[in-house]
Amino acid sequence: MAPEDALLSPARLYRAEEIRGRDCPIPAAPGVYAWYFTSPPPLVPVSGCHKQHGAVLLYVGISPKAPPSNGRPPSRQTIRSRIRSHYRGNASVSTLRLTLGSLLANELAIGLRRVGSSMRLTFGREGEKRLTDWMAEHAQVVWTPADHPWKLEEELIRTCVLPLNLDQNRHSSFHSQLSALRAAQRAQARLLPVER
Repeated sequence: MAPEDALLSPARLYRAEEIRGRDCPIPAAPGVYAWYFTSPPPLVPVSGCHKQHGAVLLYVGISPKAPPSNGRPPSRQTIRSRIRSHYRGNASVSTLRLTLGSLLANELAIGLRRVGSSMRLTFGREGEKRLTDWMAEHAQVVWTPADHPWKLEEELIRTCVLPLNLDQNRHSSFHSQLSALRAAQRAQARLLPVER
């Protein structure tokens, strides 16, 4: 099976409880992952998006990124660690969580905040929990190992309608609206007191 077929025509999709457990089926390897949603967030246009197993594909990601050109060593992150950080991390380490939280801010009654002494931007303890619960109910994922995941990611962003991807996706009709929503969340967070 070609790597893109593993993402676009998978035998099944995986839910949060299968990923977070001890018997996590994701390999600790470089690769590409695809996020499908049974109920897309409000505002997200799904016309033309790929559908599979009753869910719609809205976002693809990779781990690790392409090696830096400045001679620094490449990241040792894997698709297992990256997918798990999307499912249980926070908006400061997951662009997918930042995007989803910005889209769901009204529905979940959450907002981006500066947190702790480092003033990371997250949705706060309660907000991140609500977002994690929402993802557990509505988001499913599939993956494929790949030696050069950035090449497959580039091809998928070029050939698929992926409204939640911003990087390399300026041709998306949703790009400017999503960018503005995320920027508004950041701007609002900078006006609010820091959460300790």
